[in-house]
Amino acid sequence: MQRNWKSFARSSTIRVRRRLRQSEATFILLAAAAGLAAGLMTNVQQWLAHGLQHLFYGVEGNRLSALGAIHHPWRLLALPLGGLMLTLFALLLKGRKGAPIDVVEANALHGGRIPGADNLIIATQTVISNGMGASVGLEAAYAQMGGGAASMLGQWLKLRRNDLRTLVGAGAGAAIGAAFGAPLTGAFYAFEIVIGHYTPSAIAPVIAAALAGVFVTRALGGEPWLIATTAHRAITTGDYLLYALLGLLCAWLGILIMRLVTFTEVRVQGWTKLGRWKPLVGGLLLIPLALASPQTLSAGHGALHLNLVLQPALTLLLLILGLKIAASVISLSFGFRGGLFFASLFLGSLAGQIFAGLVNAGGLGIFLDPNDAALVGMAGLSVSIVGGPMTLALLMLETTHDFALMAVVLTASLLSSTVTREMFGFSFSTWRLHLRGSSIRSPRDIGWVLSLTAARMMRRDWASVGEDCTVAEFRRTVPLGSASKAIMTDAVGHYRGIVPTAAAYAPGLDGDAQVAALAVLRDAKLKPDADIQTVLPLFDRWAADELAVVDGSGLVIGVLTEKHARRRYFEEIESSQRALFGES
Repeated sequence: MQRNWKSFARSSTIRVRRRLRQSEATFILLAAAAGLAAGLMTNVQQWLAHGLQHLFYGVEGNRLSALGAIHHPWRLLALPLGGLMLTLFALLLKGRKGAPIDVVEANALHGGRIPGADNLIIATQTVISNGMGASVGLEAAYAQMGGGAASMLGQWLKLRRNDLRTLVGAGAGAAIGAAFGAPLTGAFYAFEIVIGHYTPSAIAPVIAAALAGVFVTRALGGEPWLIATTAHRAITTGDYLLYALLGLLCAWLGILIMRLVTFTEVRVQGWTKLGRWKPLVGGLLLIPLALASPQTLSAGHGALHLNLVLQPALTLLLLILGLKIAASVISLSFGFRGGLFFASLFLGSLAGQIFAGLVNAGGLGIFLDPNDAALVGMAGLSVSIVGGPMTLALLMLETTHDFALMAVVLTASLLSSTVTREMFGFSFSTWRLHLRGSSIRSPRDIGWVLSLTAARMMRRDWASVGEDCTVAEFRRTVPLGSASKAIMTDAVGHYRGIVPTAAAYAPGLDGDAQVAALAVLRDAKLKPDADIQTVLPLFDRWAADELAVVDGSGLVIGVLTEKHARRRYFEEIESSQRALFGES
């Protein structure tokens, strides 16, 4: 009986896998299921983080960052306690090799494959960090768990590489959509930040997943994230120019924040005496900032709405901006886990209000609405740090329902994105991966490039001669027409160069002469793990049409021709283009 059940389950799974490969409608249903799971996990993580804030800070029906003051300063001991919890958690993971894989890295380098344990590690660290009050957002954990669950489902169903990447993006986007109650924002988060492009084949599953994620939030009683704006405004050309300037300023501020995080992180990592206790020290450093302003705590959801309603004085806004930047830099540099998505929204709102205040006080006869400027600043700074201009423009649209403002938001976002790419070249997530030695600059799939190595492309049959071989022996070993070249090695197989067959058959050449004198490319060789982008320039550099692949000990393990390498490269490009447009 048990054997029959296992056989039925196996055959059912095979039928489902086959159906997913053949039917677009079935894949859309799978994406919707992943969206439901992502929406549920997003709400669970919110509940856990807010539960910690209620337990340690006594927050009731309000956001932690919206507290007017810390009436019981001893509660701020939750910050170093959170650092201690992260330290102990890191000790449990001491035997792990390498950092956990996040959704952007997975889609760029690993074809959407994420180990299940990595999702739990990132989510646990982020919930602890945010719940205990560190200046980080939960959005990184939302996207990780949503995309990670989709990845596990797709791996179990053995989806094709491009389908798995799409499903991971759909899961991550659904999680973000569920967090904000904004399905279009979630969908474009998937396209711009996780998948890396818009494709006809991905539109329906990604939208279906985002709608499913938002449905879960609303079914559980969650409210959409809404912001009131100025009604019946007239946006002039002057407004466009001023908000474009705000977008440029936000780009420079975003670059400054990312550089500050990196600068501080490098310095902190050099403090060897701190060792694994960095999060504990970071928690202690955050206490005076929280005493100065509770708006430095957590991601800043409550503080953002509070400032839009109260519209504090310019000097207070400047103080909060400086304190919040310092809190975010300390949190991330000292080992707290989380993202800068919502923190950048809050910082951008502060920057926009400050910009409006300076313009209005400038005596130029120009007035900018502080709320409108805050929304433009939110989008401009978030695009600089997180990326995704359409994602942020649609977030503003879905949270304000203000079509008139979307045009200037999109203008500022596109300018901010362009300046950041030109002057910096990375979003915050790809910048941190770059510092770890990764070559990615976006979530676009370059995993196939890294996997197309010399060892994979080389052939293992080649003509070989010893370095003490004579011309006569070479002619007997390598008959004219049998091979264009022969690999020359020493007695134990170490690479010593390449002997062109035509050179060994040159008229008038003494048969007793050593072929070693004819060898070329003695120092030109390929490493087995060299990827295609490394290999192709080497053929041009050494003006060679064939190179030996040599292992770490100097032994020849194969031969690669330029013609074959270029053909494989173009085949892979063509394959990726077909997958991009959903062609089989």
